[in-house]
Order: sequence, then structure tokens, then C-alpha cells
Amino acid sequence: MSDTPTPHIELYVRSLMPDGAHERQEAVIERLERLDQNDDIDGFSVIVWGKQVSRESAAAHTEEGTYILNRVAEFKQWALSNNVSLESFYQTTEIESELTEDYSAMVLPVMGLAEYDDGELKHVAPCTKGDVVHTIMDRLERLEAGAPPAIEQETSTVSIV
Repeated sequence: MSDTPTPHIELYVRSLMPDGAHERQEAVIERLERLDQNDDIDGFSVIVWGKQVSRESAAAHTEEGTYILNRVAEFKQWALSNNVSLESFYQTTEIESELTEDYSAMVLPVMGLAEYDDGELKHVAPCTKGDVVHTIMDRLERLEAGAPPAIEQETSTVSIV
């Protein structure tokens, strides 16, 4: 067992999943259960979110909507601080509506993982650094091996004199 603290994991899953996503979600949850049983993580939560969220919608002003918007804002701040991108996973789209005015909505990924250590966000997956995509399964494999996130390893190898 290493001296590094074990993180708490939040797994975000889409409620109405496209074909094939259900099996991937089940595989990730089973992996998290194993990591938790082996004390590689300090527990995990599964949070269900929808396909998209709009800041202008009534749902955005509910407790759940506010929670999701705040978490995504936190993820984006983490990405800026760590020189990674979440843009291809949290895309904004324009929704045309015949009943109301057109509006913007953020499309949420089918699955997202947030890793916290003592309440501080340490990693978000999936994310992209340069042209390398760091997937949820990549991060779970590194957790199993007791390794830091790959993006940490990449940045820690660069030394500034």
C-alpha cells in the first residue's frame, strides 16, 4: 500500500444511454466496486444526469440542475489549471424550439469521472491533453496500479530551471 491518499470518486452517468453505453457503465461501476473493496479508493458515488442542461432552463434552477452546472464549472476550472481540455466531452449546442425561443445547452458526456482528495478535485476523465485522450478506464487502471493520473506524470517530468 502506498503513502498516497485514496481518492473518493464521483461517476456521472447519463440516464437514457445510447446503445452499448449501458455495458460500459456497468463495467466501470464493477471496476469501482473492486477498487473500493481493495482500498484503492475511498468509496465512490454514482450521480445520474441527463443528456444536456441549459443555464436558461427551469431545470437549471433546481437543486440537481445547480449541482450539475456547478460541478461542470469546477471540472472546466480544473482543466484550465491543468492545461487539459474537456471541450470535446462537454459541447455546447444550439437548440431550436418551436414552442419557445431557441436556446443553448451543454451536452453532457455519457459518462464522466471526477476524483477528489480531501474534497479537492484532482482529476477529471475523460479529458484531452494535446492529442492524447485520457479515458475513464485509463484512470481506473492507474488507480489500480497506485499510479497518479497520467497528466500529472506528464507535467511532473517537465522541470523548469
